[in-house]
Amino acid sequence: MSQQISYRIDNRLYLNITDRCTLVCAFCPKTQGSRQVHKYDLTMQHFPTSKEIIAAIDDPTIYTEIVFCGYGEPTLRLKTLVEVASYIKHTGGQRVRVNTDGLADLVHKNKALPMLSSCIDAVSVSLNAQNAEIYQQHCCPRLPNSYAAMLKFIEQAKDCINEVTATAIDGLPGVDILACETLAYSLGAKFRRRELDRVG
Repeated sequence: MSQQISYRIDNRLYLNITDRCTLVCAFCPKTQGSRQVHKYDLTMQHFPTSKEIIAAIDDPTIYTEIVFCGYGEPTLRLKTLVEVASYIKHTGGQRVRVNTDGLADLVHKNKALPMLSSCIDAVSVSLNAQNAEIYQQHCCPRLPNSYAAMLKFIEQAKDCINEVTATAIDGLPGVDILACETLAYSLGAKFRRRELDRVG
């Protein structure tokens, strides 16, 4: 069975490069046993190489943006992500975005943001909660101090990446969307409200 490395939604191309994650979010369809996004099955048999991912892009210039986003945390494959993103930018890609949990610098010991800044135009960071307690409840991080590390990532990302957006899902118990928005702005980021059970 062929693996869905890239998938298109509207005029955006999404790249599915890993199914590993630093969070075990209770609201994630993957946690509930689904690997489906729209009509696409994102089940992964192996981690695709940079060469395989590039082959799955076809023409980078025809998309309004190319997004690293699947059912895993793309920055866990930081070297591969940077290699592919650099290729996209060097071949005329308009905009490269990473959807992330914001824990890359925690995982890679503060080396991720400098690498991402060379080839990424925007990041969307899953803020998901207005405080650590609610974040722990819904996101179940595997690493200690994840909430604080995510906030630090957002605050530092704005200094090296053109567009930083924090997101939170409306409809999760205890999540205060207005408080999340206020927190995002205080960190120097934009804010986007997401809808529960709507992926992509």
